[in-house]
Amino acid sequence: MEYSNDVILNALRTVYDPDLGKDLVTLNMIEDVNFSGNTITFKVVLTTPACPLKNKIKQDCIDAVHKLVDAKAEVIPEMTSRVNSRRSGEQMLKGVKNVIAVASGKGGVGKSTIAANLAVALGRTGASVGLVDADIYGPSVPLMFDEMNTKPVAIEKDGKVLVKPIEKYGIKILSIGFFVDPAKALVWRGPMASNALTQLFTEADWGELDYLILDMPPGTGDIHLTIVQNLSVTGVAIVTTPQEVALADARKAVGMFTQENINVPILGLIENMSWFTPEELPENKYYIFGQEGGKKLADEYKIPLLGQIPIVQGIRESGDYGYPIALADNSPVSAAFKELAVKTAQQISIRNTVMAPTKPVEMNR
Repeated sequence: MEYSNDVILNALRTVYDPDLGKDLVTLNMIEDVNFSGNTITFKVVLTTPACPLKNKIKQDCIDAVHKLVDAKAEVIPEMTSRVNSRRSGEQMLKGVKNVIAVASGKGGVGKSTIAANLAVALGRTGASVGLVDADIYGPSVPLMFDEMNTKPVAIEKDGKVLVKPIEKYGIKILSIGFFVDPAKALVWRGPMASNALTQLFTEADWGELDYLILDMPPGTGDIHLTIVQNLSVTGVAIVTTPQEVALADARKAVGMFTQENINVPILGLIENMSWFTPEELPENKYYIFGQEGGKKLADEYKIPLLGQIPIVQGIRESGDYGYPIALADNSPVSAAFKELAVKTAQQISIRNTVMAPTKPVEMNR
């Protein structure tokens, strides 16, 4: 039987990405179609290496070619990925495809732990990832990555002197904590803190990244406004615990980012401390902060629930020892962070396909 590119592409037009709601050809996800004898090869370029539907899409492609082209053909799809991006009007971080803010309405909900482990889990999928500790007054990333005594070095690039982010566990990281005495409090007014944070973006060599995670400070203040005014933020993940006092503040965080003059997309909600599981009783769940408060809040705002992370001693220990638990193998908690990374990447891909580009926010002072 004679093949042609058009015949093969028409068959692949019947294969849809379930998340993006369009066929692979329309989404420009099919490349390098070739055929020789009865062998047909092509590349399927997914929008994230963390795609949870990779195997299904691969099999759907094989089935479509067998059904519509040649039932006896040897069909060999090469599954690869290229993270998509819809950032626009950007002067800072031109090589960064997606900027993800991890935020919370209040402190004490484990936002920094979530941000650190999300960055590591995304990196383990094969994505290039950076992490900025934007919690200026309470930087914790140096401790969580066991780099408390490390000082970034300066390099010269394109005639500019830039700070080189520290690389640990495959993640590029920068924090104000690398530049100040950890034993002293930062007594800075808002503009000084905002300027210091901006330097972590403008005076650092971040290079090319698929995802840059921002560990935001708690609340809704100057730092948040500085970021959305200077960066086109792809989306925000809101962290909460199931208890009502945390949910009340999470609502404020959602409200801030969805204000008409800010309007940064909410990727979803992350429920931390969902239940307590003792290590000696791994099947037991104790809902000490209430049950499914985060799920109810996500349903209320019609946003995805990206993940539920339990309380286990290992999470605390890994943070204190500078080895994020997402690095652990064969751990239920590590699996939870892997699922969180997959769902977050999934929502970023959907957001970049169906929504308009993000631009830095213009606000009246």
